[in-house]
Amino acid sequence: MPKLSRGLLAAFVVTTLVGACLHFLYTLLPNPVTALLAPVNESLWEHLKILVWPYLAAMLLLTRNGPPGCRTPWLLTVPVLSAAMLGIGWLYHMTLGGEALAVDIGLYVVLMAAGFLLPEVLDGASEHPLLGTLSVLAVLALAAAMILFTFLPPDHPLFLDLSGVNTWSTIPY
Repeated sequence: MPKLSRGLLAAFVVTTLVGACLHFLYTLLPNPVTALLAPVNESLWEHLKILVWPYLAAMLLLTRNGPPGCRTPWLLTVPVLSAAMLGIGWLYHMTLGGEALAVDIGLYVVLMAAGFLLPEVLDGASEHPLLGTLSVLAVLALAAAMILFTFLPPDHPLFLDLSGVNTWSTIPY
């Protein structure tokens, strides 16, 4: 495993803290702009925002002035992280009925850490131009879905506000 640089570690810490702060942004400043950046409720889907937006910002900063294709591994990581967050969140909350905040925070930190490690593993992908194009399209589709579903969430348990007391016992399967 490659040695992590101090800069990458600092970026991970700052990105993780920014995402944690985003969690509360809409509550402090409820308006359409903050709704695009921060979760508007406690649904699994809305929590992608605290992972994806700070991660993409960190990627842009860390890869600026980099060689062509250097962003491809980072962009490929975004849908992987998002799928993992939704899948593990669904398993923990919907299937197992878990409600521990510590588990949610731990999952967030582990996934963010994975986001800073996976691009090194996927580094060979930067040589394939098709993967670069597909990764950009995948991230754009995810971003568009996050924006659309902020204002028009589908009628699906993934989009339910799970902040209520004993919410889990009322979710239809």
